[in-house]
Amino acid sequence: MPDLRQTRRNIKNALGILLGVDLVAVIVLFSPLIGSTNSRRQELNRLWAELQVKTRQVEPLKNLPQKVVLANRQITDFYKTRFPAQDSQIATEFGKLAAADSVTIDSAKYKADDVGPGHLQPIEIEATLSGNYVSLARFINALERDDMFFMISSVTLAGEQTGPIKLQVKVETYLKVGA
Repeated sequence: MPDLRQTRRNIKNALGILLGVDLVAVIVLFSPLIGSTNSRRQELNRLWAELQVKTRQVEPLKNLPQKVVLANRQITDFYKTRFPAQDSQIATEFGKLAAADSVTIDSAKYKADDVGPGHLQPIEIEATLSGNYVSLARFINALERDDMFFMISSVTLAGEQTGPIKLQVKVETYLKVGA
């Protein structure tokens, strides 16, 4: 027959240990180290908002290797299609755009600088153009939209009482060197 005194003593010891664990849990729950339920909830909300902000910040980095490959392909295409390999192509394209918009090129100076990064040589064009206001505006618009890369750096309009309007324009473009 089992010894009930020993079992009773074991149960009392177990209850005492559980009571001690409950007492420690109550102390931890109400101690200022842990904080109130409200402060813990606020902390949880703050951390959740911080997590969402950081997730949004790293979202552009998603699929980064594929984006790098795509950007490299786009850069290569840009270099192939927008930068000429021969300097005569620049003058030809500039003249073709002027003729298409009924603009007369009175004078044009081409100045080549030293080769820069990416094997590109900056070319500066200083041109004096003449035509009516509408044709000059169309020419500038066509120059900016052309497949060849032209960047207008300055425009000076010199109107006269009679006759065509004079326009002085500085344009920058680039020539592929070693292509």
